[in-house]
Amino acid sequence: MSGIHRRSTGALAAGGVGLALVLAACSAPPTAGSGASGTSTAAVKPGCEAYASYGDLTGKTISVYTSIVAPEDQPQIDSYVPFEKCTGAKVTYEGSKEFEAQLRVRIQAGSAPDIAYIPQPGLLASIVADYPKAAIAAPAAVVKNVDTYYTPAWKQYGTVKGTLYASPLGANVKSFVWYSPKAFATAGYTVPTTWQELLDLSDKIAATGTKPWCAGIGSGDATGWPATDWLEDLMLRTAGPDVYDKWVSHAIPFNDPAVATALADVGKILKNAKYVNGGFGDVRSIASTTFQEAGLPILSGKCLMSRQASFYQANWPQGTTVAKDGDVYAFYFPGLTADAKPLLGGGEFVTAFSDRPEVQAFRAYLSSPEWANAKAKATGLGWLSANNGLDVNLLQSPIDKLSYALLTDKSYTFRFDGSDQMPGAIGADVFWKEMTNWLANDKSDADVLNAIEAAWPKS
Repeated sequence: MSGIHRRSTGALAAGGVGLALVLAACSAPPTAGSGASGTSTAAVKPGCEAYASYGDLTGKTISVYTSIVAPEDQPQIDSYVPFEKCTGAKVTYEGSKEFEAQLRVRIQAGSAPDIAYIPQPGLLASIVADYPKAAIAAPAAVVKNVDTYYTPAWKQYGTVKGTLYASPLGANVKSFVWYSPKAFATAGYTVPTTWQELLDLSDKIAATGTKPWCAGIGSGDATGWPATDWLEDLMLRTAGPDVYDKWVSHAIPFNDPAVATALADVGKILKNAKYVNGGFGDVRSIASTTFQEAGLPILSGKCLMSRQASFYQANWPQGTTVAKDGDVYAFYFPGLTADAKPLLGGGEFVTAFSDRPEVQAFRAYLSSPEWANAKAKATGLGWLSANNGLDVNLLQSPIDKLSYALLTDKSYTFRFDGSDQMPGAIGADVFWKEMTNWLANDKSDADVLNAIEAAWPKS
């Protein structure tokens, strides 16, 4: 999945951006087409010209419910300040590690949030299908922003049966391996450029008595999603993007031989007792280790590598230098050859369960360059957007800059997180659970794939 953002530990290394910095976004010049259309532009506060079309929302409150928890919640909250200061509205924020399950509970109970950040297009489609009267299609201002500032592919991820329900929010790159440049330099290791070189390096490290890998898939009710990312990355590499697309759409069954090959390759690392689980225990400990904690043994040398997305940088302890020559950095998870460059990524999507004017205005703001740039200023590191109105000079982290470079490099073949596109009953449930069983209970490859295939919705 994309986040993805079920982080409750770690520290935002470059956090603490002052309120004045966030408010600087309020003085940005007006951006054509980025606001909600049809509202009054009278009595505009100085520096709030770009927000004039949202109107006066004084006294109005908008609730936001997400899977984005500490330490990443504060930059989200800070990014709303320009909208609040310029419109008078108040945004209340709630992040939860049980977001996927609880969102449905709240909708069923008639207490849905005004806005939800859904990290899985498949879950979005399921919610629209299951609760057609609850989900609100994007208003014209949001559609205009998405058409202007995002590629058709990103628009499609938020579209259900031809209707745009959710605009893109954040983006991330998942095809990364975190490591210690200092440890590599000391040992004389070089960054691998192919899958086989990655396995050979793992063998070399294991021969020294150090576990080359540490991993964790724990994430509250969403435990298992990091393991699905492993399978998706290997599917892109061993089967190729076309077969990957067929797998995601169920044009081929989940237990197809191509998927079995990819899962076996994942097992070459995650089920190899010589490779894992540095600093935590045996193979089974991967299931009980939270993904937030998983990479931390790199800092103490108990492992040398951990596969995780660009957003993992928010979990390194304060004072950790994230750089090419720093304490930690990340290299591209290599393809089968140096020339093969599949790239896995994800993101979140903004949908709404209320059509009140203030909610629709906030949706428009979240799809605008004004929000993307306010968020970039507030975050410090660990965040990226596919909004082409984003000022890339605001990206402060080497990993964010590397991620942006990969996402915009045409030599890389990008695909969105597969489980996030699958039906919610699969991609946000059974797939997670079966990958957890695969590691925690040593369930066989065939039994895991057969169980997921059997659970795939028939209609």
